[in-house]
Amino acid sequence: MKFFIDTAKLDEIRQAKAYGLIDGVTTNPSLMAKEKGDWKAVARAICGEVNGPVSLEVIGTGAEEMVREARELIKLGPNVVIKVPITEPGLAAVRQLTDMGIETNVTLVFSPLQALLAAKAGATYVSPFVGRLDAIGHDGLALVEQILTIFGNYGMSTQVLVASIRHPQHVLQAALMGADVATIPFPVIRELLKHPLTDSGLQTFLNDWSKSHGATKQKSRRAK
Repeated sequence: MKFFIDTAKLDEIRQAKAYGLIDGVTTNPSLMAKEKGDWKAVARAICGEVNGPVSLEVIGTGAEEMVREARELIKLGPNVVIKVPITEPGLAAVRQLTDMGIETNVTLVFSPLQALLAAKAGATYVSPFVGRLDAIGHDGLALVEQILTIFGNYGMSTQVLVASIRHPQHVLQAALMGADVATIPFPVIRELLKHPLTDSGLQTFLNDWSKSHGATKQKSRRAK
């Protein structure tokens, strides 16, 4: 499974990159709006920081407007992927962008049929939002499983990019299902590493070493 980091914060991207975990980045207008300075400069910096794909989202609502924005966004870096909402104009834009050789990430996917339409339009990625579905009492991961089944049935090459991840179990279950990508907020990436038995086990090893090492030092002093 590929790990993308879901953020527009350069410091988070650099920390996660230092761990060797990051295969790409996803952003959205809300994340970009939280960053100081010119958003284009932030986007360029992100594209230069990672070797993998960087999703930058259009804000237009019409197909032609989305395509025009996409043409500008791809100038910000060679690894830009255009993020497009799953709407009728969005599908038309995806088709046009695909024909132009521009990779796309269809976002705000909440049903398997939306994902199927995006794949048929030529999307590089589809992004089911599992956390937002969970929040309204639905099973977000069931959506991921349905999409994977449909894509597998027909040999579709569109990658399933699990988004709106809220906790490590989302990552675990998505990996068990065989999702292609999980895009994960930095705090959740850090949580993936944690386990109470690891902490307690390490402390036990350190305590035992300290006792043994201390005893050795005392014997050495007596011998002198």
